[in-house]
Amino acid sequence: MSVTWYECKVKYRKTLESGEQKQVTETYLLDAVSYTEAEARISEEMTAYTSEEFMITNIKVANLSEIHPFENSDRWFKVKVSLIAYDDKSGKEKKSNIYLLIQANDVKEAFENTNQAMQNTMGEYTIPAISESNILDVFPYFSGDEEPEGSSMNENSEEEVDIEELVEEDEVV
Repeated sequence: MSVTWYECKVKYRKTLESGEQKQVTETYLLDAVSYTEAEARISEEMTAYTSEEFMITNIKVANLSEIHPFENSDRWFKVKVSLIAYDDKSGKEKKSNIYLLIQANDVKEAFENTNQAMQNTMGEYTIPAISESNILDVFPYFSGDEEPEGSSMNENSEEEVDIEELVEEDEVV
């Protein structure tokens, strides 16, 4: 099933570190099957995020082929990747562009992370552009049956680890 990513702009009153409140508009990305679901999901996420009133000012389909989160990174970069194919009939090189959203701390790291994400690509590619995105956070869809990518344990396994550690400590004493 193909994933459709939606960019959602949300306006709300944010309390700054200085204590003053400021009206801000921030962009979030989430996957959904329709605009209606995107609106419902961003409302749910923002309700958990802020106690202030908020207004969804825009929802649009994002022109992104893939999203690649990386640990220890806090910014999102939009990367233009040109896939290179050779046309046998004309003998010319053809380029088709795709856009990736890559998580990184700076442009250099975004370039390295893009190469890492593209390492299993069979064809040739170039990276003509990397720009910092205004997307603040990404909310992928997870059903109750699946585990978020990068998460290796469920709630119960954390309890089991704690019990095993206690048993090992008792045996040592």
